Amino acid sequence: MFPSDRLRSVWAQTVSLGWPVAVQQTLNTLMRTVDILVTGFFSPAAVAAIGLADLYSRLPLRIGMGLGSGAIALSSQETGRGAEDTRDRAITQALLLGFLAGLPLVAVGLAFGEDLVALLGASSEVARLGGQYLAIILVAAPMRIAGFVGARALQGTGDTRTPMLINGSATLLNILLSLALGLGLAGLPRLGIVGVGVATAVGRTVETGLVTATIASDRVSLSFARPRGLLLTRQLLEVAVPDVAGGLSTEIARFPFNSLLLLFGTEATAAYHIANRLYQQLAAPLFRAFRTVSSILVGQALGSDRPDDARYTAFAICGLSLAVLGALGALLFAGAGPLSTIFTDDPATIRFATGFNRTFAVAMAFIGIYFPFSGALKGSGDTRTPFWAGVVGSYVFLLGVSFLLAVTLDYGLSGVYVGIVLSYVSRAVIVGARMFGDDWAELAARMIDEREAAGDQG
Repeated sequence: MFPSDRLRSVWAQTVSLGWPVAVQQTLNTLMRTVDILVTGFFSPAAVAAIGLADLYSRLPLRIGMGLGSGAIALSSQETGRGAEDTRDRAITQALLLGFLAGLPLVAVGLAFGEDLVALLGASSEVARLGGQYLAIILVAAPMRIAGFVGARALQGTGDTRTPMLINGSATLLNILLSLALGLGLAGLPRLGIVGVGVATAVGRTVETGLVTATIASDRVSLSFARPRGLLLTRQLLEVAVPDVAGGLSTEIARFPFNSLLLLFGTEATAAYHIANRLYQQLAAPLFRAFRTVSSILVGQALGSDRPDDARYTAFAICGLSLAVLGALGALLFAGAGPLSTIFTDDPATIRFATGFNRTFAVAMAFIGIYFPFSGALKGSGDTRTPFWAGVVGSYVFLLGVSFLLAVTLDYGLSGVYVGIVLSYVSRAVIVGARMFGDDWAELAARMIDEREAAGDQG
């Protein structure tokens, strides 16, 4: 049976809006890969330093993602109902909140960068190098957060190509500067890990400058508008805070999970990180694109008072996501062994990595459900359901079930494999169950009614 015209229309919109997001995410992943490769030329201590510092440097990213969820929800909803003035005030406040949220991180990085890395058990040399890198990264935190929020605000209007071009330009600059400043190329000084940090800070600052200049110009429909009240601030925080909390809880869960993996040896731990990097490289651009497009289209449909269309759109995008990521999972399962050899030639590590690759492959179907549905909920303003899905998935299944099966019941790494899959199953079930109800659409209607009632005071 062939898809209906309505379904083909939603899928066509998904592809049109989604491919720039996928390209953007691929470039971001490439930038991170280049940073690690460049750092590998310095010393093992430098590689360890950037890895440990990165655990803290993800904090601005999580804050930016949370405020970005608020920005894309309000931007898409107000675009859908044609309320450009309210939309412009909302995104202006989101950018201001993002910049202000980053200021305390500047002080933390400058004052405690080395201590934070040392707290993780690093040697004095690793702590020194990691502290230098972390201080530079956190100095740019206000810019990194504001740039992320601005890009999400643009995406909420249905414009995913402009953020791709801006991010792509800044990422290319970042990569070139990492090579030049890190390795001392093109007549520039060899600054090592400091150069890699400076390159990232410059790239993110340039990105924010380009986003700000674009919104201030006549090239896009968005523009800056003076805030006139606290309603939009409250709604932005109502959406953002659970999303930030969910992101941070996921990051925190990484620490005990890595400790659990270490019980099975260095090779098993390395194998997990190899499989996770491969999974992120192959799948993340796709599932993040589906999540973003779902937020955009569902938010716009709710803003134009079409909740039935919003629901249909969410399920249509989920169907396409499930098909694409399911097929990718099948390919990953079939190539689990050969793909592992790209990263290592150690037989034990390859054997463990093959198991982890197949685990992520099996989980891919549930990942294909979770991300578009969580994006739809965020487009409606509901970030609490994805928050609870993340908490249950991370702590009940990824940690709890993995430990129970692997250690308490002595099933070894097979128990960890089951815990990983069930963590994504639980996420998919929780957000899927929410999508079958009406509360998420009613939440969006309540927020829109509040903004309409506030009028120019919002």
